[in-house]
Amino acid sequence: MGTKLSAQQRESKTPNSSLTELRGKGSVPGVVYGYQTETLSVSVTEADLIKTLRESGRNGVINLDVDGKTLNVVLSDFQRDALKGSFKHVDFLAVNMSEELEVAVTVHTTGEAAGEKEGGVVNQPNREVNVKVKPSDIPDSLDVDVSALEIGDHLSVGDIRDTVSYEILDEDDFLLVSVTAPTVEEEPEETEEGAEGEAETEAAEGETSEESKEA
Repeated sequence: MGTKLSAQQRESKTPNSSLTELRGKGSVPGVVYGYQTETLSVSVTEADLIKTLRESGRNGVINLDVDGKTLNVVLSDFQRDALKGSFKHVDFLAVNMSEELEVAVTVHTTGEAAGEKEGGVVNQPNREVNVKVKPSDIPDSLDVDVSALEIGDHLSVGDIRDTVSYEILDEDDFLLVSVTAPTVEEEPEETEEGAEGEAETEAAEGETSEESKEA
């Protein structure tokens, strides 16, 4: 069972002024497409959307009620206002609950790497993996334990593929986490030639100063 969210159907070709007015009233324009449905233009109340996502998670199944018709959907994509952080647009993908689909899942690290305690730096070059799973089994995140990683160690998809119950579509060498040695900037060594040059410059400046006084 998914979390319920109500939506209202709207005209597919809505002028920008109407969309701005819609957002000003606390609603978010969006579209629904996918399994056994024509593309629908809808709007949802932003407060209800935020509450639903908190309950279901980013990848959870939502029972979207569009004017009395209920569709099983997942949040496919969204746009946020860069300054306010509010939702500007949402895309809902209607899904078949008995068939697997491909979705991106966030990689979340747990624990403190052993190498980090020694001054190492934990890097996470890829923060999402692509998985194939039934809608009801979509994980909110892929948790990766990094506590055993020493400086120079890394974790790739191949290291954790057998620890999950769903199919990861990325290759085995797809890097998730690495621990590298800290970068230390060395101060340049002063050469004898450099030191002599500085001494000559200081001496020349001294002589010039003396000549100025005599003049």
